[in-house]
Amino acid sequence: MHDIVMAMLEWLESLGYWGIMIGLMLEVIPSEIVLSYGGYLVSQGRISFVGAVIFGTIGGVIAQLFVYWIGKYGGRPFLERYGKYILIKKKHIDIAEQWFDRYGTGVIFTARFIPVVRHAISIPAGIANMPIGKFTFLTTLAVIPWSILFVWLGMTLGDQWEAIDEVAGPYIKPAMIIAALALAAYVLFTWWRGKQRKVD
Repeated sequence: MHDIVMAMLEWLESLGYWGIMIGLMLEVIPSEIVLSYGGYLVSQGRISFVGAVIFGTIGGVIAQLFVYWIGKYGGRPFLERYGKYILIKKKHIDIAEQWFDRYGTGVIFTARFIPVVRHAISIPAGIANMPIGKFTFLTTLAVIPWSILFVWLGMTLGDQWEAIDEVAGPYIKPAMIIAALALAAYVLFTWWRGKQRKVD
């Protein structure tokens, strides 16, 4: 499996910035690995940090739009059957739907930093026919810091970029805490706004 992943990364490398974007769009390889490899290329002087982040962000957003459209036009049965090809399992869909039903559209941003949920949260958004503009905006806001973090980590690690799983942990945990706090704030704000409307 390692050899297959490396062969794909080398092919993506030959495409430069476009390779990073395509790698994230396809989602055959986890985004953390593609972005970290992009950071490694930055450390080698083959591409720029800003370019890697921009194309990584574009690829990440397009990938989520693709999942959104599948949810909107294909529905849950389609994803349960074919989701495995884009690294989405039934349990991911179950959890994502629970989060979306409980917290609403605001979860599109915060869930991007939560393991398991972040890969599938676009599915219930598509099924619920969430406005595409709002979905794209919130997704982009979340993908930008994610791209910056992993490109930076890959750049910092250089030749040791494959150790990203071990190194990323201390950075992901604070991101999860911040995301959870942001989600709690969003829920409280939504509750307060609903209460104010009832009073009016």
